[in-house]
Amino acid sequence: MCPSDSPPERHDPGHEQAVSLLAPADNPVLVEVTRGTMVESRHRGAFAVCDTEGRVLLSAGDVERTIYPRSAIKPLQALALVETGAAESFAVSDAEVALACASHDGEPLHAEAAQHWLQRIGLSVADLECGAHWPYHEPSLRTLAAHGGTPTAAHNNCSGKHSGFLSLAQHLRAPTAGYIRFEHPVQQSVLGILEMMTGLDLRDAPRGIDGCGIPQYGMPLGNLALAFARFAEPNDQPERRQAACARIRRSMAEHPVMVAGHERFCTKVIAATQGRALVKTGAEGVFAAAVPELGLGVAVKIDDGQKRASEVVMAGLLNRLGLLDEGARQVLAPLLEPPLVNRRGETVGVIRLAPEAIT
Repeated sequence: MCPSDSPPERHDPGHEQAVSLLAPADNPVLVEVTRGTMVESRHRGAFAVCDTEGRVLLSAGDVERTIYPRSAIKPLQALALVETGAAESFAVSDAEVALACASHDGEPLHAEAAQHWLQRIGLSVADLECGAHWPYHEPSLRTLAAHGGTPTAAHNNCSGKHSGFLSLAQHLRAPTAGYIRFEHPVQQSVLGILEMMTGLDLRDAPRGIDGCGIPQYGMPLGNLALAFARFAEPNDQPERRQAACARIRRSMAEHPVMVAGHERFCTKVIAATQGRALVKTGAEGVFAAAVPELGLGVAVKIDDGQKRASEVVMAGLLNRLGLLDEGARQVLAPLLEPPLVNRRGETVGVIRLAPEAIT
């Protein structure tokens, strides 16, 4: 993205590749971790708040630096499921649409929803190519283990997204096997949407493989914010995409527990703001949000990849944008300035925004 007083340039892929070879400037300290009377650790990073015209209204650090958006981009990937008609064709519910956007905790409601969805479209958990891992939700993990169970791909935090991809493959009459590969029609459909939403040609962008096996495309942090602004207010997008954005926003707002889990930041923020802030976490310190009432997108990247820092920055930005009323601030107080707790349960410090991190 460009400076805050001008709209974004359309980035030349070759230019992006060259820029990535330069030594990056240090991003500012955004978060401090205190213990007792001193600051023990500091987290550097960058953030951008952008409108649909590409104007950066609030920022810190290098918002031009290329990042992988990781799972923060799932609501945008879910657009392919909805706008192609696949969701309607397979009677995908709003709760399932929210699950398609999720990095969920593997609670029973998440795993069971993915299983039922796959059964309805004539597939099974065996068709998921995301791999298996134990539930992130510790009580669910303990219950599964206590009953002699083992995790399946339905417990994978990305099983909803992958169920959506399989639904899209069926709708496109494409092979379901290999739906995670770059050249598969599912991933090509997603790529085209990402290019339109970010305003980038991503064909020659840096490319990697996400934790669940699908392609990731490097993009400037500011363009991620632009994509979420367009998701929040897609007036410049085709009508079917406008409708798809509206449905996904509604689904996330009405089913926040499907987006993450009962104990998770994303679920708590979406619920506390009643959908005024639709937030989505990603691995390696990435966070994104859509603010429909303001037509804004928000993107955060913490340099050292720490989620504890990205959550504090996102909470601080939402507060700065006036999205947290008194009730929401009370509910989310532990997220705005999380306590640092020792093994005895004693508060020994805090995780807080650095002075003047968000001005």
